[in-house]
Amino acid sequence: MNIRVSVTVYGRVQGVAFRHYTSLRAMELGVSGWVRNLPDGSVAGVFEGDENAVNVLVDWCRQGPSAAVVERLDLRQEVCSGEFRDFSIR
Repeated sequence: MNIRVSVTVYGRVQGVAFRHYTSLRAMELGVSGWVRNLPDGSVAGVFEGDENAVNVLVDWCRQGPSAAVVERLDLRQEVCSGEFRDFSIR
């Protein structure tokens, strides 16, 4: 079953290649969507794909790359739209 989630990751998550590594992990898992930096210093993303793969990606985001310090991750379930063909950094 495919699902869609929206995440916002807070902490030291910009300037540590968080978006790059999230994109690589998403492509490895076959998850589509996007990730981007927000003006407040957080990182936002939308992930769509197989439920297990999306959950693995969300779990990875709870820690991020080794240079990141994740303080909090907000997660929201959304309606899966199938609008994404791949994963992008915005």
